[in-house]
Amino acid sequence: MKTHQFFLLPLLFLTGFPTADSISPNETKPKQAKLPKIKKENNVLLLKKSNFDRALKETKYLLVEFYVSLSQSSQNSSEEFAEAAQQLKKESPRIQFGKIDVTHQHDLRKQFNIRELPTVKFFVDGSREDPIDCKGVRQASAFITWVKRRTGPSTVLINSTDQAEAIINADNLAGIGFKELHNDSVEVFCETARDVPEMPFGMTASEDVRANYSIQKNTLVVFKKGKPVHNEVPEDGRQNKLDLTRLIKTFTLDLVTEYNLEISVKIFDIPAENHILLFTPTNSETLNVIYENYESAAPEFRGKVLFVLVDTNETRNGQVFEYFRIREVDVPAVRILNLTSDAKYKMPADEVTVENLKEFCQSYLNGKAKLHLSSEEIPEDWDKTPVKVLVGKNFNRIVSSTTMTVFVMFYTPWSYDRRKLLPIWDKLGEQYESCKDIIFVKIDVTANDILSVGLDRYPFLRFFPAGPDYQEVAYAGEHTLEAFSEFLEEQSKTKAEPGEKDPSGGIKEDLSQKETTTEKEEL
Repeated sequence: MKTHQFFLLPLLFLTGFPTADSISPNETKPKQAKLPKIKKENNVLLLKKSNFDRALKETKYLLVEFYVSLSQSSQNSSEEFAEAAQQLKKESPRIQFGKIDVTHQHDLRKQFNIRELPTVKFFVDGSREDPIDCKGVRQASAFITWVKRRTGPSTVLINSTDQAEAIINADNLAGIGFKELHNDSVEVFCETARDVPEMPFGMTASEDVRANYSIQKNTLVVFKKGKPVHNEVPEDGRQNKLDLTRLIKTFTLDLVTEYNLEISVKIFDIPAENHILLFTPTNSETLNVIYENYESAAPEFRGKVLFVLVDTNETRNGQVFEYFRIREVDVPAVRILNLTSDAKYKMPADEVTVENLKEFCQSYLNGKAKLHLSSEEIPEDWDKTPVKVLVGKNFNRIVSSTTMTVFVMFYTPWSYDRRKLLPIWDKLGEQYESCKDIIFVKIDVTANDILSVGLDRYPFLRFFPAGPDYQEVAYAGEHTLEAFSEFLEEQSKTKAEPGEKDPSGGIKEDLSQKETTTEKEEL
């Protein structure tokens, strides 16, 4: 053992002790420089590509608003967002709020597929994968409730009638689930509560509480102003979260909602794809009778069809009239709109009665209502300019040509982006005017119904290669002459294989181009 110790001593002197030159008596160990704190504005983190990952790493829960600074809707949302951040600052410090101006942060916008503005996403445990969408939330109080329900319980467990009364009378609306706590529908109920922050939710298995309200088991009851207004009993004991969310959210609006620019945000935030619209002047002598009939027909279709009233005397509703092609001589008029397909249906009967309205809605839900397709007349000079003008009556004939490639711009007249794109589109048509195998066209989708094309944010572009078997291509590049030319050159080199299908929607998307998105335009 001693021999081993003598062998180790020289090694200790060489490696185990510092030399005289390595550390001076006055020298201290260097400290690692601290990163400056991420800047905040009104208690909201100012995020960008360079600090986003760091913010995720330092934060357990991060609610992020993607916005554009010049948008009025973004500004309104940002004010409520900041107010919510202020209120939660001391109450829940582990929850942080951040915002990203996508005007300058294109990479983050593209990475998280931000297509509507403002958009709010919730990041948990530092992960940037699959953030939770915070949809339909606009008020500070709703932001607070939404994030609390994502970080804690979404419902209150009720054990007494007093507890139930406190929740029912705490706000204008309340949802109470009379459930067996081991029932499978409990999870659906709790998930739904997370997505409807506009009202409090409670759940009870108490026989005494259920007996007090004379409610059967496994029933959801919506209370309004302290009184039950709807009982929902799931068929076969099963519930669908989307259907339940849609139903409950309709109670945040009136049975018949009058359309205006402010309320449109709430209307479109409800996940209801079927809207019925009554167009009538609100100062009409017959309004009271028509409105009473319209309101009487609505309860039967709650959660299935959203009833909306549009005042034809309100000039700010002009875009809606234009979209539905409603003329003064048409009113009162009733239309159904499917938001998914953009298909429109006209009520066959002229008289707005309860019976006619119910028959129209039921016929539509049964798939028997006739589509209402509109088309402008074909202009005499439709093909006399470098960019041709298509309407509903000649669209299919032109784009299905087997010998001519067609590049189409679908637009709405009121779109700001359309006004920017139109002169560029005209120049593109002039640039390729000598090419005999391709034409450039435009079509006003507010005056012409085209159901053969999957709709997108307006204006949008579709490329139809010549030949009977080629798929249309969705253009997703920048709206510049250079980008259009590069796209056309690429398409001429690599045509889609005949019969090739895109699994997501039946059209082939141009993934080589940089995606551009625009702020959501409400009707």
